Amino acid sequence: MPLRSTLLYLSQQPGFRHWAETSPLARGLSSRFIAGNTLEEALTVCKKIRGEGISATLDYLGENVQSLAEAAVCRDMYLRMLAGLRDAGLEPNVSLKLTQFGLDFSTEACEQNVAALVEAAASSGGFVRIDMESSAYTERTLGIVHRLHARYGACGTVIQSYLRRSAADVEALIANSIRVRLCKGAYLEPASVAFPHKSEVDRTYRELAERLLTAGTYPAIATHDEPMIERLERFVTNHGIARDRFEFQMLYGIRRDLQTRLIEDGYRLRLYVPFGEAWYPYFMRRLAERPANLLFLAQNLFRH
Repeated sequence: MPLRSTLLYLSQQPGFRHWAETSPLARGLSSRFIAGNTLEEALTVCKKIRGEGISATLDYLGENVQSLAEAAVCRDMYLRMLAGLRDAGLEPNVSLKLTQFGLDFSTEACEQNVAALVEAAASSGGFVRIDMESSAYTERTLGIVHRLHARYGACGTVIQSYLRRSAADVEALIANSIRVRLCKGAYLEPASVAFPHKSEVDRTYRELAERLLTAGTYPAIATHDEPMIERLERFVTNHGIARDRFEFQMLYGIRRDLQTRLIEDGYRLRLYVPFGEAWYPYFMRRLAERPANLLFLAQNLFRH
């Protein structure tokens, strides 16, 4: 996937990053995918899409914090997010990254930070989705997920179909009734760890999705791949799987046409709604994972 690799490489170059982060044009384009800088702005977006029959999982952008003090600030923001969603009459559903909660410094401290959030979610009927990052974090992430789920419930995780280990991880999560969001993966990984070819990633995604749909606990099928969605719709119909046993998930601002079609066809849909100042890494991964997003960027560049 040379285009994807090139974009991910560019995203890591300091000069390119400085240009993007200081460019009004890049910031303006990122607003298509990001629900504002503040929690209040993000809650307004969540209310709007709820009026369209779409649920939300709210994400405060940021990863690889520089200290445990910064991690504590992120934890407190997430506690505010849960309370804000509840007070707005919305489902208290959030997504987070463990490097934002201090995983680079201390697994124990990170787990304590996330435990405070999962405990708060459990007490208010909410849910915490612990996102997956690069493969360097996979084992530690799953360990924390399994431990917190055993203590509180109210949390789940993400499995990336491009990782070679994912089939075994899915079976362990199914066995413990842990909810899984299945995605394809958006980090640059070596072939020893991840399938290098799109056909392999797609095949594994389909197989894992079908396994989760038949045996998993309320799985989230997270993809914008329309042929894949249509294939899984046929699978659900052919196997008599009720539409309230799973949900589709998509990213805020991407494939709005497909989002509308799924809602009109009676499927459950949840959008991943990010907000905050730390938009750059998220924005670059969105461009890298789908060529249509790059086309959107190019079209807007020519308009300015």
